[in-house]
Amino acid sequence: MDSNVVVGILAGSITAFGWLVNHILTARRERHKQQTEALLNYVERQLEDLYGPLAFLVYEGRRTFQDLLDTLGRKYIFIENQPLSEKDLKTWLFWVENSFLPLNEKIQKLLMTKTHLIEGSHFPESYLVFLDHHNSWLIQHERWKKENVEYSWHSKVNWPEQFEKDIIKSFELLKTKHSNLLGKLAQI
Repeated sequence: MDSNVVVGILAGSITAFGWLVNHILTARRERHKQQTEALLNYVERQLEDLYGPLAFLVYEGRRTFQDLLDTLGRKYIFIENQPLSEKDLKTWLFWVENSFLPLNEKIQKLLMTKTHLIEGSHFPESYLVFLDHHNSWLIQHERWKKENVEYSWHSKVNWPEQFEKDIIKSFELLKTKHSNLLGKLAQI
């Protein structure tokens, strides 16, 4: 066989092999980019549609509760076995109907309609406790309004502080994940 033919076959083989390696690496990089973009889009949906609004509502509720305490001039609302004064009850019910229950309903609606965006593989226990807190309070309050049946003026289930912590923690983790994914995309 002529050496020119051998050199030509060898050069063609090396070129074809180089093209194949380049094609494989480019396809792998493109697949990695698409996966990163898909994950980034999902994290953005989690932040925009669920955890951003939840965090906002939790922070708003904290501030509103502190405003109520400031208005009442103390660091608590209820004392066991002591009823609220008529003035304090009126103030409390104003906050309940104009802030606390509406905020809780917004949170409940987000959890109900955006369950597919909840971080992790299961529904967190603190979210269930929040739902128990909200539902217990709401039904008793509605019964009082419609049937004049008095109740303890609050939920049978205390506000789950762990719920707030879990929401804020998930929000912060997703913000970090979002930032990291943006950094990865910039490097691809």
